[in-house]
Amino acid sequence: MAHEAYMEEAIILAKEAMAAGEVPVGCVIVDAKGSVIGRGRNRREADKQASAHAEMIAISEACQTLGDWRLNDCTLYVTLEPCPMCAGAIINARVGKVFFGARDSSIGACGSVINLFMERFGHEPELVGGVSEAECGALLSDFFKSLR
Repeated sequence: MAHEAYMEEAIILAKEAMAAGEVPVGCVIVDAKGSVIGRGRNRREADKQASAHAEMIAISEACQTLGDWRLNDCTLYVTLEPCPMCAGAIINARVGKVFFGARDSSIGACGSVINLFMERFGHEPELVGGVSEAECGALLSDFFKSLR
């Protein structure tokens, strides 16, 4: 499956988040065989938890699926550039590759504000930004316009 197809699965989750009144961010984690082993969407409002970001939920599910906290050979797809908390979790989980859609100029920790993956934390995931960027960005723009 191509990177865009996995991102499309993350976009479906982002749309579910938006339908539930959450900021539309979705995430999937894929193992080395190409199977989706973790899914997440923003749930901060529903769970009343600051840490209920799409990536955090997907990482938790992927770890449970594998029975291990190490996600070395896995790839994470997320519709919005990870924040510092999520980038830290990606580093700590040893995720091998990260693909994200839209950039986050206010809190993005993969190049927009800072790139935590370039710091000396002992693990540097491969990083590709801008996958399905227009569609991911439009979801966010539409959501925030609806709030105004």
